Amino acid sequence: MVSKTMVVKAAEGLHMRPAGVIAREAGKFDSDVTIVFGDKRINAKSLVNIIAACIKKDAEITFECEGADEEAALAKMEELEADNFGD
Repeated sequence: MVSKTMVVKAAEGLHMRPAGVIAREAGKFDSDVTIVFGDKRINAKSLVNIIAACIKKDAEITFECEGADEEAALAKMEELEADNFGD
């Protein structure tokens, strides 16, 4: 398993657009991709679960990737973070 903690910089947090980008990109990997937010563990491949978590601007989240392509999955999540999760 690989993981990285990030800070959400999107002005509106992980609302529909950035949550959709995360879910779509995470779904391209065989590995499990999980967002850890406080005491919540969210399946990053699920748009509904990401939105339901109510992750706001400046929230600290950790992406955990586990599986055959975990390194590539985490690299993609880092790339998304650099692009403000498409927001």
